[in-house]
This record gives sequence, structure tokens and C-alpha cells, in this order.
Amino acid sequence: MFSSSLARGVALAVLLVPSIGLAQSATPIPPTAAPATPAPAATPPSSAPAPSTQTQAAVDQRIKMLQSQLGVTEVQMPLWSAFTQAMRDNAAATDALFTQRAGAVATMNAPDNMHSYAEIARAYADNTERLATAFDSLYASLSDTQKQAADTLFRQQAAAAAQPRARR
Repeated sequence: MFSSSLARGVALAVLLVPSIGLAQSATPIPPTAAPATPAPAATPPSSAPAPSTQTQAAVDQRIKMLQSQLGVTEVQMPLWSAFTQAMRDNAAATDALFTQRAGAVATMNAPDNMHSYAEIARAYADNTERLATAFDSLYASLSDTQKQAADTLFRQQAAAAAQPRARR
């Protein structure tokens, strides 16, 4: 059950809202358990292990969808590539943290649990900042029409994510 929650959390982080809002969109894992010892610091995104196949597929799908919706041009590809690399790095780092937490949850005491959860929240914040910085450069290169499309897309997705979810 925890593994499916883990997979849903990672998928939600990647898919629910514009990638720029990963930290705000992810459904956090409720504090229920954490490692017996404090978890090591988050792996820097550039050296993060490869994400799971499911996470990688979700990221790739999101990248293709955004590229199509924004109409990224050949001239914009270097900035687009930097943005998509940040997306991939963030997914890998987040996936690694969730996997680490899932492997240790059975032995966590309450303080360890809270520290593990805090580590994930910090990673989301740091990852989102890196993603926002990469997006700033890309957004500056967009045409007015592309910017309008990005603004509309991100507003719609943020509004959808803000809607209350039905309880299971």
C-alpha cells in the first residue's frame, strides 16, 4: 500500500500542475513513519540516480506535452533542454528520496519520520527553485503568443490543482 502511495506521490509531483510548481503540487506523504537514523542529505539533482521507469515515463510524457503546448522552436531548444534537464533531475532526486523513505518507514520513530518528511519538503523547495530559474530563461525567450499560451496553461493547471480532491 505504501509503495502505491509512493508511486502516486511521485506521479502527482510530476503531472498535476505545471512543472514549475512541483513543490506545491505534490501530495505529501503524511507523517506516519521515518528512518531509524536521520536520513542523509538529498542527493544533488545532477548526480541523482535514475528515477523509476514509471517516473521517467511520466516526466517524458509531461515534457512532450509541454513542448507541444508551448510550441518550443528550434532556436529555443537550448533553454528548453536546460528546463527539461531540471525536470528530469528533480524527478530523479525526488524519486530517490521517496524510495529511501519507503525503505526505512517501518523502522522510523516519530522524530525520524518528521525529519524525513522535512527533508522531502526541503528537496521540493530546492528543486522548484532550480526549475523556476530554468523556466525564467526559457520564458524570456518565448514569443508573446507562446507566453500567453504558457500563462493560460499554468493558470488552468494551478486552478485545477487548487480544487479540493474527493476523499477515498
